[in-house]
Amino acid sequence: MNWGERVALVTGASRGLGAAIAETLAGDGFRVAINFARNKDAAESVRERITARGGTAEVFRADVTDEGSVDALRHAVLGTFGRIDVLVLNATGPQPFIALDDLDWRAALDQLEFFVKSPLLLTRAVVPGMRERGWGRIIHVGSEVLELGIPRSSAYVAAKGAQLGLTRSWARELGAHGITVNLVAPGWVPTERHQDATEEDKAAYAASVPLGRLGTPEDVAGAVAFLASERGGFVTGQKLATNGGNTLT
Repeated sequence: MNWGERVALVTGASRGLGAAIAETLAGDGFRVAINFARNKDAAESVRERITARGGTAEVFRADVTDEGSVDALRHAVLGTFGRIDVLVLNATGPQPFIALDDLDWRAALDQLEFFVKSPLLLTRAVVPGMRERGWGRIIHVGSEVLELGIPRSSAYVAAKGAQLGLTRSWARELGAHGITVNLVAPGWVPTERHQDATEEDKAAYAASVPLGRLGTPEDVAGAVAFLASERGGFVTGQKLATNGGNTLT
């Protein structure tokens, strides 16, 4: 199989980390399926940047927490590209701070929808084709919060812990089929969703990072691209912290 024929589906790819991941994978020769939920114009802008550099990409609207929508997404991507070789599980939702006294089960389920249900639906959708070809990459985008235990974020932290559990179990289950499953765990990477963050907040976080700076979307995209490549083919079931050493202890 020619490397340039391989296809990567990136969820939540209209902005932020997802957009950087989509553009980096396209630069590495993947044909890219750009998933978005609401902002079609932003997704189209990502596609235009990719095609302007000679890459191939198309946009696909889908709610990746809905079973029918995920099934339609699979059919649409296969109808356009014929295959899905790399699945990047990047889509996320709101992450409100909620103190324990105010936390209810619905708030916990809201996080599990994105970090357990969505990965389950999407992985089940793409794995049959990967098994048939004997090659595949499934890459979760996790977070350093699991190690840091951020207060008032227990629902989010718990869901991210569950996501790591999926990674490890699926790696063992799918390895014999040539499919790797890994998780990239960024630190705080300011994107569009962090518009309210102050420069003081950013400086305080950067001061705690051994490399002395905030991460960028391109830092995260580079880690994903390594795991998606042939060079990452003997790495599976791993959490790759991409946070400048912020959780090295």
